[in-house]
Amino acid sequence: MEIILLKDLDELGLEGDIVKVADGYARNYLIPRGIAFEATPQNVNSIEQRRKKIELRKVKAKEEAEQLKEQMSGVLVQLSQKAGEEGKLYGSVTSMDIAEDLEKQGIVIDRRKIMLDKPIKVVGEYDVPVKIYPEVVGSIKVVVSPKEEGE
Repeated sequence: MEIILLKDLDELGLEGDIVKVADGYARNYLIPRGIAFEATPQNVNSIEQRRKKIELRKVKAKEEAEQLKEQMSGVLVQLSQKAGEEGKLYGSVTSMDIAEDLEKQGIVIDRRKIMLDKPIKVVGEYDVPVKIYPEVVGSIKVVVSPKEEGE
């Protein structure tokens, strides 16, 4: 089934794109949630008329993403966790922990955009990629240190 996307989806495409998906996925998930609608000739014509506005919105969003990437380039996230003698953490540092620390620094990023393959479980320095927009990927430095007894 061909559908027209109303929102950007990483795995399918950007707003206004016409993509082919499985019938059940479209009928049971995308269309009821308002993410897409069926690509009938009338809907294709209406989306073509709105294409200029959509393109302007995409350009603006990409420019904002580039600015955020520049803002993030010098950001350092310092987290302290309880750790054993070999530097292994008793817990782990997840994308949620990183997002919370970034928010304290004034940078609001959805935790799902932080591309952490697996939680950090060892003390050290890490470069963590952040997918801000489909073609814009920034990087932040995360320093995990052992928590002192007095903290």
